[in-house]
Amino acid sequence: MIEKEAALGETLASLGSVIVAYSGGVDSAYLAYVASRTLGDRATAVTADSPSYPDRHRRLAVQIARDFGLRHEIIQTHELDVAEYRANPSNRCYFCKRELYTHLSRIAAERDAVVVDGSNADDRGDYRPGRQAAREFGVCSPLDEVELTKSEIRELSRLAGLPTWDEPASACLSSRIPYQHEVTDEKLRAIEQAEDAVRALGFRVFRVRHHDEVARIEIARDEMPRALDPDVSTALVRAEGARLSLRQPRPPGLPHRQLERRPAAPTRVNTVARPSTGSGRAWRRNRSW
Repeated sequence: MIEKEAALGETLASLGSVIVAYSGGVDSAYLAYVASRTLGDRATAVTADSPSYPDRHRRLAVQIARDFGLRHEIIQTHELDVAEYRANPSNRCYFCKRELYTHLSRIAAERDAVVVDGSNADDRGDYRPGRQAAREFGVCSPLDEVELTKSEIRELSRLAGLPTWDEPASACLSSRIPYQHEVTDEKLRAIEQAEDAVRALGFRVFRVRHHDEVARIEIARDEMPRALDPDVSTALVRAEGARLSLRQPRPPGLPHRQLERRPAAPTRVNTVARPSTGSGRAWRRNRSW
């Protein structure tokens, strides 16, 4: 593992100057950290701010950049202006990454730098349409090149003191909307408010899904017993209702009709999320985690 980290430094040094696609997640934070330690001011971490990017992640990215002395910039991206993205096909991520890399490639060209992302060795077998956009724009993936896995990145992040080392896996807010259902700013804001409400109750690994007539909370298996406690369950419903107005008249965000809780099953393949017709307590595989 330490040898891989040394190889990562060598790989980054060979690039001369880099623009890191930096969301503040586990992988991109570690990559930005090593790039900064290796290249100094020739490494710039760039965060793309957009409606699908949670404010919590933005604050974490800024905090890490400040605490670890990263050269950091925030730009605006506009994937919601792209009709193909709003239509939410199964390759939605391609259109998001194409928008991102269009901006990052321009910055890199101006600074004679190379765009790098946080894809790691574990991502190779997963369905990730965004990788097509990365290939089209010549984006490099140093973590993957030196065969660093997610668990190794977490451990190296812990050793470096990065607060992201034990952050739950994260994805953009649009991933909470089933494929073929339109992505709108109103839906994204409603989802973000709902997840803030669940987080405020002390839950750590969860998602709030937008299924038109259902607001579905998915919670990690080890946190499910607490979620099903009558008092906590009531607090969840009240929190969601207060934040989202899940009652008549329906707002343009999440609807009121049903609030369902079920165990979250984070997997590595993205497919269409299908609503449940059951009580919500049965174990179901949801692959758009």
